Amino acid sequence: MEFLIVSVASLFAGFVDSIVGGGGLILIPALFATFPNAHPATLFGTNKGASVWGTGFATWQYSRRVQLRWVALWPAAAAGLIGSLAGAWLVTVVSPDFLRKVLPLVLVLVLVYTIFKKELGRKHTPLFSGLHEQLIAAAIGLSIGFYDGFFGPGAGSFLVFLFVRLLGYDFLYASASAKLVNTATNFSALMLFIAKGHIWWHFVLVMAIANVLGSLLGTRLALKHGTGFVRVVFLLVVSALILKTSADAFGR
Repeated sequence: MEFLIVSVASLFAGFVDSIVGGGGLILIPALFATFPNAHPATLFGTNKGASVWGTGFATWQYSRRVQLRWVALWPAAAAGLIGSLAGAWLVTVVSPDFLRKVLPLVLVLVLVYTIFKKELGRKHTPLFSGLHEQLIAAAIGLSIGFYDGFFGPGAGSFLVFLFVRLLGYDFLYASASAKLVNTATNFSALMLFIAKGHIWWHFVLVMAIANVLGSLLGTRLALKHGTGFVRVVFLLVVSALILKTSADAFGR
């Protein structure tokens, strides 16, 4: 029964994550509910062991249909990997609890801004090129990578929003671009968890397959229905993140 529960959760997480990020909103609570006595680091490591495959396959799927701006994304991915390592190291020294009360407020600002800026992310009109675009993309990757390693909730959605707001990508291109950076941050965190022995390989295998299947379904839907669909899912996921993070921060 445990295998079935976490596999179904991983399938849905891969589906949501492939569109706008936020898969952890589904899979991490499912893992904690299924294994209440497990070490949290082991559950986080198992989550990363599954989700890295979903984001990796989503990147591959998007790259076949969307003309990604690789010249800017590779620096972003490299910076994300470094940032994630730094954040994961810092969390061993400093508690991220102070972010719990700040995060819902930041997400509310993102939601309100996106709702009122109705044309935001509807057209793919990159604002920069060359070194300028690379530096901004790398800064996005570094900052969100650090956040992902240090705390994590909503990292994929923050990537999508910043690619739209700062680089002028539409929601479909931003989501596709975010997958490469998210794969790098997931891989970085996963290596740390493996090194510390915090991973359940027997669950990872099944969950990874389910996550990839969900990712492939989500990617196909996003590609079929385009940027308007991705924008709506983004708003729904951010709204769910606000409710979840608010409950975690103020519901105690």
